[in-house]
This record gives sequence, structure tokens and C-alpha cells, in this order.
Amino acid sequence: MKNYIKRLLLLLPLLLATSCFDILDKVNVKADGSGEYTLILNASKSKTRLASISKMETINGKKVPKRAEIEAKISQAARIFKATPGISNVKTSMDFDNYIIKLSCNFRKIENINSGLEQLKSGGIIGKMIPTNIYGYNPAKKIFTRNKVSTFKSDYDKMSNADKEIFNNASYISVLQFENMVKSQTNSQYSLSPHKKAVKLEADIEDLILQRKQLQNTIIFQ
Repeated sequence: MKNYIKRLLLLLPLLLATSCFDILDKVNVKADGSGEYTLILNASKSKTRLASISKMETINGKKVPKRAEIEAKISQAARIFKATPGISNVKTSMDFDNYIIKLSCNFRKIENINSGLEQLKSGGIIGKMIPTNIYGYNPAKKIFTRNKVSTFKSDYDKMSNADKEIFNNASYISVLQFENMVKSQTNSQYSLSPHKKAVKLEADIEDLILQRKQLQNTIIFQ
């Protein structure tokens, strides 16, 4: 489970030394299915602690990655995404003063993101446990889906209390923006914007692991 989370965060293991980090997963989809995908990893709330840890060789018996190692892995992930058909305009930014990493790209159809993640898995950038068939969109039927992902509760239950503390105050935000207006959705835990063109889910990562909150959603457009 710990390796899963480590790889999920685009190989930024420094985040695992603190429980105070945020993940923002944002998708903007046009009516024809094209759009933009953005992933932001933000540990700025813990930047003082992380700055101290980054000077260490190991912590809790584990090697602390150096800046060059982190940059190399993120650059490798960007190259793989760039080579994925349907994905373009791949950009990355790394703010090591505030510990914020951003990856963004454009896609011809949302399923291209699934393919990009699968390529990252094949390249060993992300772990085998990470789901890749996440999104789907049928323009003709005006239906967008965020697919169900596996639960990792059994792995979490096997962790020590010290390791579980990694997820204290760690949060995940999913923002889905659309060109079309939303008619209905199946997951009421996503809040609908006043203009009905976006839905948002905010959750503690621990709640997602324990399935107290669900990511899957089927959205039907007007």
C-alpha cells in the first residue's frame, strides 16, 4: 500500500514524510470529448518540515530522494505522456521551495488519459495497483463516467499506526468541468456548481481508501 501511494504521487516520496498534502485532479471536457487534464500535488503546508527532511540521507530507514532524482522521474513521466496518441501540450512544473508539482496536458478524448496512465504503468513509473481505466465519455449519448476503482482497505489495515499517520489531514479534490450543462449525476457526494457545468468532490484520502466516499460517478448532460 505504501508503495502504491508513493507511485501514485508521481514518485514524490518526500510527501510520505508528512501527513499534510493535497492532491488536485482536474478535468475540463468540451462537448466533442476533447479537453485538458491537470494534476497538482501540493505539500506547501509542510514545506518547512520537508525542507529539513530533504537534507537527510534516510528517514525511518528509507532513502530520501534528491531533487535530481525527483526531476528525472517527473520528466520521464512527461515524455511517456507526450508519446501517447491523443495527448498533446504536456507541461510540468516543479516548485521545490513550496513543494508543489503540476502536470497538465490536452487530450483529443478523455480515454487518452487512461492510455497515458497505462503507458506510465508499463514504463514502471506508476505501480501495477493503480487503476488506469478511470474515465469515459460518450458524446452521442451525452454521458460522462468516472469509473469505480478498487479498494485498498485490506492493505491499509495491515499498515502500522505510524504508517497510517501518513494519511492524516491528506486530502484529495476532484474537479470535473464541462462545456455542456449537467442534467443529473449518480454520486451526490459531488457538489454541482451553480451554473451546472462543473462538479466537485472533496475528500480525505483516508476516506477514499476506506470507501467512506466513492469516486465513481455517471454524469448525464442536457
